[in-house]
Amino acid sequence: MVLVNKENNMINFTVGPVMSGEEVLAVSGQSSPYFRTKEFSDIMLQNENIMLKFLHAPKNSRCVFLTSSGTGAMESCVMNILNKDDKVIVVNGGTFGQRFAELCELHSLIYTEIKCKFGEQIRKEQLDELDGKGYTALLVNMHETSSGVLYNMNMLSEFCKKNDICLIVDAISAFIADELDMEKLGAAAVITGSQKALAVHPGVSIIALSESAINRVESNTEKCLYLSLKEALKNMERGQTPFTPAVTILLQINARLVSMLNNGGIDSERQKIRGLALYFRNHIKEFPFEYVVENDIDQSNAITSLRTTKKNAVRIFEELKDNYGIWICPNGGIYKDDIFRVGHIGNLNEQDYDRLFAALTDLKIKGII
Repeated sequence: MVLVNKENNMINFTVGPVMSGEEVLAVSGQSSPYFRTKEFSDIMLQNENIMLKFLHAPKNSRCVFLTSSGTGAMESCVMNILNKDDKVIVVNGGTFGQRFAELCELHSLIYTEIKCKFGEQIRKEQLDELDGKGYTALLVNMHETSSGVLYNMNMLSEFCKKNDICLIVDAISAFIADELDMEKLGAAAVITGSQKALAVHPGVSIIALSESAINRVESNTEKCLYLSLKEALKNMERGQTPFTPAVTILLQINARLVSMLNNGGIDSERQKIRGLALYFRNHIKEFPFEYVVENDIDQSNAITSLRTTKKNAVRIFEELKDNYGIWICPNGGIYKDDIFRVGHIGNLNEQDYDRLFAALTDLKIKGII
């Protein structure tokens, strides 16, 4: 099995898991320590404080860490923040919007979908149709990772504020890569995960909760044990988790957050990611691909989603993996033959992209693309 690091000559351009920096890799090579200690609690409380700072969370917000994928955090928010009296809007423009809809269906919530065409921005008239109709919550994947579209969060925020709607934001692939001000948006909860732009190993999801979301959690009837936000919040008061967490990943998160804090903060990291995205997009124009998201303003910095002209996205993925030591991000379902994605998060640099361009040039010469 080929490992995901440059020392083994494999470059990973997917959107998670991504390649980690040295500060994270130094932690992953150590045994996990015992965690029911003051020392571990201090690290967890530091993780919480830095996360809330980077998210520009409002006063009295809290942050919890779940040992789960991002979907676990999505389900936790649906179960713990919402209840049977809510009337929910789900923005559905791809795989992850559909997942929010499925979670609402599973948990018997009343919901209406705003259907967006794959790769297209939400439109104001879609919101206008729901204005003043008694909705109480809105679920959105800030960056619909399956297509690459970055939704207009300012427009969604204004709509939610006007209608007194609880805004729950999945920022799993948008956090760090794209501008996100939790207080400015008026977001009740923001979700992210360890394996995206945080660039540590997968296994931990993070939820930042505003005071209004915390009040909802505390007033709702408990529906679960392992994904309980009541229990997570109570335990986090002492810097702990209710159950055995992914200890090493939480230590990796600490190393990564502290490193970012000491090296210009989240804005500096975002500028780096944006720079790589622009570098890639400027050079990929030489190849016969089309952008799935046409307007630059609607593209996340995290990835670029491309449509092939020969409907051979799977073959391009396999060729790069097997013959050039490069992973790009394939799409699934009905788009698996048409679309692939290239990430801009993780421990990457321009030289890595030059290697990708050289491989694509070779495939072009061979007539594969």
